[in-house]
Amino acid sequence: MTTINPYLIFNGNCEEAFTFYKSIFGGEFTYLGYFDEMPSEYNVPESEKQKVMHVSLPIGETAVLMGSDSSDSFGKASIVGTNFSISINTNEVAEAERLFELLGTEGNITMPLNKTFWGSYFGSLIDKFGIQWMINCAES
Repeated sequence: MTTINPYLIFNGNCEEAFTFYKSIFGGEFTYLGYFDEMPSEYNVPESEKQKVMHVSLPIGETAVLMGSDSSDSFGKASIVGTNFSISINTNEVAEAERLFELLGTEGNITMPLNKTFWGSYFGSLIDKFGIQWMINCAES
């Protein structure tokens, strides 16, 4: 099954924002991780270590609100208006690859689709219309 979820990007106040969203939607975070949990080869600056690497908050039977912090240290600070992506989650690597290839046609690959340290097959891109996409498949 393929699901689509909004992914919000913040400039250091992701945890505050998601605590606010949690107070509205209820539920519990299914994941809340910080940049200091990344493997050491990522050389996270001390000033960034307590920022949110990823958070997930289920807001319905199939929808999950997700987010993270960003900054110039991680490639670029987020800009209001473009600080979101559409996250597609698939159950099969072949489907992740198909979607990534087709959505990336004439677009810009921002992170090649590959295995990650958090145990997923993941990549991100901006399509030819300027829409930001994240493709994720849990490794089996």
